[in-house]
Amino acid sequence: MLNSLKDITVVAVEQAVAAPYASSRLADAGARVIKVERPEGDFARNYDKLVRGQSAYFVWLNRGKESVCLDLRLEADRAVLDTLIASADVFIQNL
Repeated sequence: MLNSLKDITVVAVEQAVAAPYASSRLADAGARVIKVERPEGDFARNYDKLVRGQSAYFVWLNRGKESVCLDLRLEADRAVLDTLIASADVFIQNL
């Protein structure tokens, strides 16, 4: 199954567990996953500092993903998200 989704792009506006877990499974299968985080980053990044200064929880759920910080209250950042979604095969959100 490794790389069976290598031609799939996923955009994920996600936090907590459900969506990050789902998109991590897609990343594990080879999909390109772009995680959209708030400007200050995902709150889970700071749960602890066990993995080279990052939260073990965050690293476990977000390994293999790309990340971009967007402030979705700003029109320009919403336009960036719209562009990302338009080029994606899958959009996941759980806000």
